[in-house]
Amino acid sequence: MKKIEHIGIAVKDIDASNHLFASLFGKEHYKIEDVESEGVKTSFFECGPNKIELLQATNENSPIAKFIEKKGEGIHHIAFAVDDIENEIARLTEEGFKMIHEKPKKGADNKLIAFLHPKSTNGVLIELCQDIKE
Repeated sequence: MKKIEHIGIAVKDIDASNHLFASLFGKEHYKIEDVESEGVKTSFFECGPNKIELLQATNENSPIAKFIEKKGEGIHHIAFAVDDIENEIARLTEEGFKMIHEKPKKGADNKLIAFLHPKSTNGVLIELCQDIKE
């Protein structure tokens, strides 16, 4: 793993949250994107070398809707940048980590993604991210 790629924050209202975080960071988000496969609308902010991803559920069955219902708004996951997501999934599986996604899938912000199950990471949802090479 190279670095923290972003921190994901579950929100109920992405427009209100965009306003709040724009005020906090002193600049607007750089991208809004729907990820239909995950049932979310995302908004990305850059804060120095780091990124914050806001996630709003687009349907009641989305993982974000379930997260907010159970825990409320707040930090949802920490994403780490990797060079080769398939090798990293294999390495982590071999180390005994449980994967939610055993194969990478397309995510937001031009990334391939895969999540580790929080039961194998002390309750922290970890996302692996690899840039999609065009």
